[in-house]
Amino acid sequence: MVKVSEEKKRFIQEFVPGKQITLSHLIANPDAEMFKMLGIQKAGALGIMTCTPSETVIIAGDLATKAANVNIGFLDRFTGSLVIVGNISEVDMAMNEINRFLAEILGYTPATITKS
Repeated sequence: MVKVSEEKKRFIQEFVPGKQITLSHLIANPDAEMFKMLGIQKAGALGIMTCTPSETVIIAGDLATKAANVNIGFLDRFTGSLVIVGNISEVDMAMNEINRFLAEILGYTPATITKS
């Protein structure tokens, strides 16, 4: 009887994020305390986005301020987090433009903009 040895195979799996917007949410009329806790000026709405690769938020922040009358409340190129502030319709317009540009021009997978 011939004994066949089983060779163990080892698989290495790496996480490689694609070009995508992983979170896109608009908060209409947030509580004033939220602005205080975030350390940003009060406005009618907050737009929250997370992008990968994380440097994409630099592009997203630029697009937002050019597309609508919004301000950047927070931008972190290391985590990919972006918060924009302004009135509800302007924040919505900015977020839609970010999604459109990143999807159509740069080939990103956009996230549906959810609202609360």
